[in-house]
Amino acid sequence: MMNPKVNFFFDKAEQWKDEYRMLRAIVLETGLTEELKWGCPCYTFGGTNVLLIHGFKDYCALLFHKGVLLKDPSGILIQQTENVQSARQIRFTSSQQIRELKPDLKAYIFEAIEVEKSGLKVAFKKTEQFEMVAEFQTKLAADPELKTAFEKLTPGRQKGYLLYFSQAKQAQTREARIKKSISKIFEGKGWNE
Repeated sequence: MMNPKVNFFFDKAEQWKDEYRMLRAIVLETGLTEELKWGCPCYTFGGTNVLLIHGFKDYCALLFHKGVLLKDPSGILIQQTENVQSARQIRFTSSQQIRELKPDLKAYIFEAIEVEKSGLKVAFKKTEQFEMVAEFQTKLAADPELKTAFEKLTPGRQKGYLLYFSQAKQAQTREARIKKSISKIFEGKGWNE
């Protein structure tokens, strides 16, 4: 059922307006609950996030929160970046694509609902499985207080820093990022907070 609180997302859209409305209609046919989360239409089952509709400059998409657990017989699920562990997207650049894929989309949505019903969980990588750049290892070894502060961070914040540091290609950039992040680590904050 349409949630009036979500209408603003569809009404304000300039790009992808028709595509968003088509996706909304398809998703609502599956019986999911429509909510507004992160400024996007989010569809839940039993209070758990199943998928959302969102858009970017080059495409709009259905994002399945546990998409990695779906079978993907049509080969249409996309991992946004190599660091996204769970979510997968189905991307669209036209209304025609959505019309053609409607039966597949409904099948994927129903499979995502079954994943929630079954209680399946995504096995996320542990913090220690993420690359720790040498510059940060050296800094932690030289500063026990920094090491303690880093270890007190939530696993998500730790992973965020490790990814942020490792994405820099040059040592000089990695060192600058580490230096800039030290005060936030001591404050218990994530790199982007």
